Amino acid sequence: MSEGDAAGRLVRPFTLTGGRTRPSRADFTLITSVTAVGPPPEGATRPQPEHARILRLCAKPIVVAELAAELDLPVSVVVILLCDLLEAGRITVQAPRLVSRTPDLDLLQKVRDGLGRL
Repeated sequence: MSEGDAAGRLVRPFTLTGGRTRPSRADFTLITSVTAVGPPPEGATRPQPEHARILRLCAKPIVVAELAAELDLPVSVVVILLCDLLEAGRITVQAPRLVSRTPDLDLLQKVRDGLGRL
């Protein structure tokens, strides 16, 4: 879509981040789950429109990739905005859990055997 998409957005992504091109933290991957914290912390300033949209979408846990798709913004921009919200105490982050770092040799053997039968 063009920058003047159906939602009428004419703002370039770097404007949303205040010109920042890198996140301030490394907490986020495409599958990191994000949830809004409610109510806002005492003394919290009113969020900017894009931050408010993120908070509405994060009412229930949502992963970063889905959030970027819903916002129709590049993941890099969404991560920078999420860093702002995390530092302001407005969201919580749940890193993806590793299932296992060691391969299941029995499963790999079965896969190899199955492929060999093809």
